[in-house]
Formats: sequence, structure tokens, C-alpha cells
Amino acid sequence: MASAPSKLYADDVSLVVVLLDTNPFFWSSSSLSFSQFLSHVLAFLNAILTLNQLNQVVVIATGYNSCDYVFDSSSDLNRSFENGRMPVMCSSLLQKLEEFLIKDEQLSKEEPEGKVKSSLFSGSLSMALCYIQRVFRSGALHPHPRILCLQGSPDGPEQYVAIMNAIFSAQRSSVPIDSCYLGSQNSAFLQQASYITGGVHHKPQNLDGLFQYLMTIFATDLHSRSFIHLPKPVGVDFRASCFCHKNTIDMGYICSVCLSIFCKHHKKCSTCGSVFGQAQSEAASASDKKRKTPET
Repeated sequence: MASAPSKLYADDVSLVVVLLDTNPFFWSSSSLSFSQFLSHVLAFLNAILTLNQLNQVVVIATGYNSCDYVFDSSSDLNRSFENGRMPVMCSSLLQKLEEFLIKDEQLSKEEPEGKVKSSLFSGSLSMALCYIQRVFRSGALHPHPRILCLQGSPDGPEQYVAIMNAIFSAQRSSVPIDSCYLGSQNSAFLQQASYITGGVHHKPQNLDGLFQYLMTIFATDLHSRSFIHLPKPVGVDFRASCFCHKNTIDMGYICSVCLSIFCKHHKKCSTCGSVFGQAQSEAASASDKKRKTPET
């Protein structure tokens, strides 16, 4: 399906869809506690909404087994204030986030051991793109959309196909994907997402100053980025995951028909059924021999 035509407000009006990593397996071992992380993020979201009264913010929680919307600033309820001090945004977001964490924790107990403790990034990224497409098709003017991924969990190789499909969909819709990785090792998925869509990828060295990183790098609207020197991608990890074992590989075999990737040679593509290499030659030879053999 083709992307809907874009009808934009002024150049500096933004729609920021934030993907929030809530994976308990990551935060239990992180040097930055989840509560401290939330304090940085809430201050950043308030700053985005303060920069322009037309700015919009949507927050999607990315858990271990599920993902869900936890905040949408376009709601009139979230725009109101409580006692003239704290916006209802904070209390509403925290309440929905707590409900989501409880639900996701219950689902995590049923998972088998040995699985990579990654977040459901493919699901939250797809939800973000669906929300943006709904905005595109709403008929009214809308801000410049972009996606910001705040992730610390390791990449899940089994999500490779779904994530790459979402990345190319974002590229087709001209939606940049910014990424801020908080884990110890960098994320190949986030690097590729930002590189392909024209977004910004950064891995903060000091997590205690996360708010400063968010404000100086990721708060900048798309129009202003042409005048500012933002971090450039250095050494993007373009490695793919094989379709057979879901492992990240440096070299592999690619099906010329459906472009599926395999870490070992197979006689037949498990995705589209195409015959590979020698098996293909033997099949062709057998077919020729049968054709030349006279019928009795």
C-alpha cells in the first residue's frame, strides 16, 4: 500500500514517537536505574512539548513480550494541568506504564529459558509507523514525524526480517528513525535503522547525563538539522541474521529469488522453495535425460 501524501504544518513542528525500552532483564543489570531513566525521559518529553505548542509526543512501551501505547499528547486530557503544577501527562504516563509492566511481567514467566533477552522492538516500531500513517491519512495538517528509539536490550536476531521490513517502510514514508542505545554493546539494528532512514544514532558514554544527550541531539526538529552538526554514523554494522538459525553472520548464502539469508548451504530454500546450487544442476540434468529417453 502506498504511503499517504504528506500535509505539513510549519517547518519546526514535530511529531515525536518515542519507543521506550522497559525490558526488566536489561534494567536489572544496568548502571542507570529505570526510575532515573524515566526522570530523564519525562523531562525531555516536557521540553519537546514546550518548544512548540503544536508539537506532539507519543510514547510506546517496548517490553520483553509485548508493546503498547502509554501516552499520546494529542489527547485533551493529557494537555490539561493538575493544580497548576505537574501536568497530567506525567501521572497518566506513569500509571499506564505501571499497568503495562505488570502485564508484560506476567507474560515473561511463560517464556522458555535460553532465549535472547531482547525487547519486542519490531512490534513497537511497527506500531509507531501505523500511528504515523493514521496521522498522514487524517485529512488535517500534521507535524513532521520522526521516531526516537530509546533502547538498551540486545538485538533479537529472530526479529531481523520484521525490523528490516519496518525500516524500509519508514524510509519509503520519509520518516527518520533516531536511536539512542543505552546498552554495553552497540545495536546493529538501530545503527542500520538510523543510517537507512536518515536519522541520528548515538550511544551515550555517560548515562548520568542522558537528559543532556537527548536535548542536544534528539530534540532538534528536522528543519533545523540542516544547520546543526549532529553525530555522524561511524562504522555501521550491516551484518544480517540468517533465516535458518536466527544468528548474526558475517558471510552466508542468499537465495536469488526471495533474498533469504542462510548461514550454511542448503539444497532448497526454506522460504520460497527454490532449488540451490548443485541440486539445481542435478535436477536440470535429470530433466534433460528424461526428455531425451525415447518412450517404449
